[in-house]
Amino acid sequence: MASPKQGDSVLRAGPLEVRFEEKTVLADDRPLMLTVREFQILTALVARAERIVSREDLYGAVWKQKMREHDRSVDVYVSKVRTKLEDALPHWSYIQTHIGFGYCFSPRPAAD
Repeated sequence: MASPKQGDSVLRAGPLEVRFEEKTVLADDRPLMLTVREFQILTALVARAERIVSREDLYGAVWKQKMREHDRSVDVYVSKVRTKLEDALPHWSYIQTHIGFGYCFSPRPAAD
């Protein structure tokens, strides 16, 4: 899957569709209910698809400030987004954790 280009308004990854301009996400053509912060986390990862994004970089992209020491906000929100994606699309895996490095949006069918 290629990273979305500047100006792209929709990204499709398997049965997931992220509509940037509309600020909506569809899973199998059904709306996926995300909070504003969850949507921001997802789109920050999608914009850097197939690349590991550090917690600090995600925090800066979403909260627009430097991450405080011991802040676990990124981990909490990534977990919430991952859970919602897995609940809606159980046969797909979208966000991978790279321990000590960060997170990566790398969509693929889940291993059975």
